[in-house]
Amino acid sequence: MQQRAKDLVEARWFERFIITVIVINAIGLGLETYPGAMSVAGELIRRLDQIAIAIFVIELAIKLFAYRLAFFRNGWNVFDLAIVGAALVPAGEQFSVLRALRILRALRLVSVVPSMRKVIVGLFSAIPSIATVIVMLLLLFYISAVMATKLFGEAFPEWFGSLGASLYSLFQIMTLESWSMGIVRPVMEVFPWAWMFFVPFILITSFIVLNLFIGVIVNAMAEATDEEAHDEREEILRELRDLRADIAELRSGQQS
Repeated sequence: MQQRAKDLVEARWFERFIITVIVINAIGLGLETYPGAMSVAGELIRRLDQIAIAIFVIELAIKLFAYRLAFFRNGWNVFDLAIVGAALVPAGEQFSVLRALRILRALRLVSVVPSMRKVIVGLFSAIPSIATVIVMLLLLFYISAVMATKLFGEAFPEWFGSLGASLYSLFQIMTLESWSMGIVRPVMEVFPWAWMFFVPFILITSFIVLNLFIGVIVNAMAEATDEEAHDEREEILRELRDLRADIAELRSGQQS
């Protein structure tokens, strides 16, 4: 019975069914934000939401029966359990925030779809390297903000009058949001040489440091994919060795 339950939750059709339910449920939660849709089909939308929750609960119950304590050793199962469990909490006044958090059920796609899981695993494995890049970026920001405050603070106190104002202005410049006409050109009208400060800052932060994030994440995802492929090869080789041992045992039994 337990093996049948395990075969059910690991079947491709069951996985596709759960993905379909998650997508339909996410669409329904989005429609709840439209008063017109709720006035026309509000009862149907609420009913579909209840059906989706029931399906999720049954799915988790089957997984718990199939895997027993091993269910909790899989982080994705715990993630699903937390999201579905939050939907079962009564949405009274003290839990009204949970009504807005119901859309988090759409995140179950991450745990159900293998390709999405690879992306998340890659992101988590890249956290140490990302932290190093963030520290370097913060150091560049701090140095640049101190310099900008001393250079331009007196003439432009709104943008560079304090360390906090300089940090925010430099962040806007780094994102390239109205950086030229909004900040840099007005500063250059007073300080014509200011481009010597802002252009290197943009080149370093926007085009070098930020691209390091992409490089680190892509590298981590590639390593995660290679590791998963290696594990799959090892599993296949292990099964082949077991099969060869069984065949050898059968042959020895026939010969005797």
